[in-house]
Amino acid sequence: MLAPSYQKLKDILSVTIDSKRILTNPLQTLAYGTDASFYRLIPKIVILAHNEAEVIEIIKQAKKLDIALTFRAAGTSLSGQAITDSVLVVATHGWKNFELLEENKKIKLEPGIVGARANTFLAPHGLKIGPDPASIGACMIGGIVANNASGMCCGTAQNSYQTIADIRIVLHDGTVLDTADAKSVDAFKKNQTDLIQEIENLRDQIKSDETLYNQIKNKFKIKNTTGYSINALVDYQDSIEIIKHLMVGSEGTLAFISNVTFKTIIDEKHKSCSLIFFNTIKDACNATILLKSAPVAAVELLDRESIRSVENDDDAPAYFKTLPESACALLVECRDNDVTVLKEKQDAIRLQIQSIPTYTNYEFTSNPKQYYFNWKARKGLLPTVGGLRKNGTTVIIEDVAFPLPQLADACLELKDLFKKYEYHDAVLFGHALEGNLHFVFSQDFSNQAEVDRYEKLMSELAVLVVDRFNGSLKAEHGTGRNMAPFVEKEWGATAYEIMKRIKNIFDPNNKINPDVLINPDPKAHLKNLKPMPESHAIVDKCMECGFCEPHCVSEGLTLSPRQRIVIAREISRLEESHDNPQRLADIRKDVTYQLDETCATDGLCALACPVHIDTGKFVKTWRANELNDSNKKAGAFIGSHMAETTAVMRTGLKMVSFFHSLFGTKIMTTLSNGFHFISFGKVPKWIPEMPKGANKINTKN
Repeated sequence: MLAPSYQKLKDILSVTIDSKRILTNPLQTLAYGTDASFYRLIPKIVILAHNEAEVIEIIKQAKKLDIALTFRAAGTSLSGQAITDSVLVVATHGWKNFELLEENKKIKLEPGIVGARANTFLAPHGLKIGPDPASIGACMIGGIVANNASGMCCGTAQNSYQTIADIRIVLHDGTVLDTADAKSVDAFKKNQTDLIQEIENLRDQIKSDETLYNQIKNKFKIKNTTGYSINALVDYQDSIEIIKHLMVGSEGTLAFISNVTFKTIIDEKHKSCSLIFFNTIKDACNATILLKSAPVAAVELLDRESIRSVENDDDAPAYFKTLPESACALLVECRDNDVTVLKEKQDAIRLQIQSIPTYTNYEFTSNPKQYYFNWKARKGLLPTVGGLRKNGTTVIIEDVAFPLPQLADACLELKDLFKKYEYHDAVLFGHALEGNLHFVFSQDFSNQAEVDRYEKLMSELAVLVVDRFNGSLKAEHGTGRNMAPFVEKEWGATAYEIMKRIKNIFDPNNKINPDVLINPDPKAHLKNLKPMPESHAIVDKCMECGFCEPHCVSEGLTLSPRQRIVIAREISRLEESHDNPQRLADIRKDVTYQLDETCATDGLCALACPVHIDTGKFVKTWRANELNDSNKKAGAFIGSHMAETTAVMRTGLKMVSFFHSLFGTKIMTTLSNGFHFISFGKVPKWIPEMPKGANKINTKN
């Protein structure tokens, strides 16, 4: 039962929003409340908002009732920034509009558009959006902007912060600011004078503090998404430009993003890459420093453990298995619209790093098979570790950044840290050109000893990154709940105070995605950890990343593959623990339709899944297990009497068609509904689209 204030919010919103899109039952709130992070909070209400007017109404009514809101698009974020135990507003379906502007130099996108889909709009024009996160096939524009996602090729030059042209936002009181609309801007400046003044005060304070000003300038020379994008306060003078850029990387804690306009980027049609092996990480990092001034589109680092994880791939060269333990690879990419220029770029790259010996000779390739394998080796690292992890553990991927000259030392010290805390499956890779490293490892949160181990790792990691190398604790995955306790550690008291004031300016009552990014609890990263109980061998390796969702035909009608697995896990946990029989009964009450009956079991989800989980196959198993003896006997009888069964069905359909022609559609529909009702749903409803029975196929000719 909902608390009175939540029930009142639901009742009020049901007047203007379809009540079917205001979800409160335990199955749906759990399913929609789960994201790709290793944290879990279950919302009291999930609202599937379809347009800005609905969001404004939700914000205004929630404000009156002092209820916190969290906004979310695809839920592929990794640091716990898209979960809540209050009200979750999901902006996916209904947020698909886009518009090409100024002869394709810009594109306006609503938050529910998948990043890769945005690029399909631009592809015919040889263009793309700047951000290119590895999850671009599943993550949505709202999250890309809210997290300042970057990726393998965009670096710090083409991320959301640098390529944003305009934004339309809804503030905590329902006020709308559209930076592309002069009237909206004028009205905002006229009606929000206190907010504008506060922003200008912060700008002037920073610019009068030389130490703080230089600190901000220096920290954003490398990738940095720890805390708010306070570089906006030094990069821009105009308050609207500052607000626009503060929204990038704000993780939904300042406002709701209705749409964003990106400046488009040229997508060169000719591409080539080379996997270059060096004898040591130090050599690879030194080569990266030289490549910084070379005509490269991407330089990705893969340590020896990373290569080991793909050496059994059918397309992997045999020498992968004989590489020395000290070896390290760089995946170097160059691109151009002119093949001749592309070749010149390859030569320039060779010349640039010729002073550093490589372990083997190397070639650039545009051969689709070789090109694909090289990138598969890089992109497949997360699923490789995820697929190998022990059941019941979760996969953690963190990203940090270091000044490029110190990247080699930082790599070695990170590897020593993993050894110290016995994370033996940890792999180190990342966007070397930006000094941005990812590390992936499996983590068990089922007992206090493992939680303590994680806490110690994170504490020492913060010291290593901040004190030892003056790096970034977050480079592109967002601060979230995982790094919120360390924001002040990285930025210091003065800058952290600026960030707290920013939060207060836009959200004075702390009701917009609270506890994310700014969180006074030093243990926040150790709370609300997601349980990962074993459920079934087919789905136990699921990381809940959400990559499957754009490929699911029933997503939006009922559940996505990720959500089906989440529900199956919760049922397993409740059945094992016996700690909440009523919750188990409530979830089981809805599970047949939501999980089973509406799954197409086509296996499309497995094509996009990083660990190739076929949720359709799992549902078939679930379906079989749910059958009672009577159902199984009926199924076996039908299976062994198909000729007779199809004959009965042909006859039945012909009879139904006959009565339809006799009674007409209106009477037939009435009769069908009546039989359906008095049979308690056992007799299916007839619809006009139902086919006639076909004639028997003569197989003797």
